[in-house]
Amino acid sequence: MRIGLVQFTASERVADNLAALSEHIRDAANKGATLIVCPEASSQAFESGPLHKQAEDLDGAFATGLRTLAEELGVTIVAGMFRPASDGRVRNTALITGPELHEGYDKIHTFDTANYRESDNVEPGTELVTFTHEGATVGAAICFDIRFPDHFQQLARRGAEIVVVPTSWAGGENKVEEWIALSRARALDAGVFIIAPDQANPEGSTGARNNSDPLGVGHSLAVAPNGTVLAQGGFDEEVIVVDIDPAEARRRRAAVPIL
Repeated sequence: MRIGLVQFTASERVADNLAALSEHIRDAANKGATLIVCPEASSQAFESGPLHKQAEDLDGAFATGLRTLAEELGVTIVAGMFRPASDGRVRNTALITGPELHEGYDKIHTFDTANYRESDNVEPGTELVTFTHEGATVGAAICFDIRFPDHFQQLARRGAEIVVVPTSWAGGENKVEEWIALSRARALDAGVFIIAPDQANPEGSTGARNNSDPLGVGHSLAVAPNGTVLAQGGFDEEVIVVDIDPAEARRRRAAVPIL
């Protein structure tokens, strides 16, 4: 299976982000990727204005635009977006769309820390989501979910061989190192491939090190079930393509039956 990871910087306008993202997705598809995973908040960057004002459901322009593109290219696309919630907040959603597939996973673990409270604007989801791609079971997570091992182990128990993790990681001291360590740990915890595209920070390496907002630090990752990093991005926008064998996850779990 060939997988594409799109590392790009979202802006404040949904239409602009759809156009930019579509070009990156075409690039990945042209390189042979059939599952193409894009960052969290691909529809609108965090800290770029009220999220609820541009939030759309799965029948909105952003989601249907990517659905049309996925059907044209014959691929499955995963991309972060914001959907309206019932209480005036939004849902932080990983859109999953492709031929005969159009659904979403709503982020369960919101980024609530001493310095930032995502739940002020984002209503947490409650349901785990898996889908099928080329015969493999793929689980979904988003960004801060990666700090919760049980989320990934539950997906593995449901048969997931791959977990996609659209992300817009917060910058700051040691945050790139944390991101890499957590991604490798979750692969080992659950015996799964981790496919985790992050946003490229709009200020590059300077912003990733100095800005604590969740605007991305780059360093998108593909990690094997044994914790080996198969591919890793830098600080800037890029498209990464990696080949995996989903059966390796099943072999790993048989050899190391930690679940």
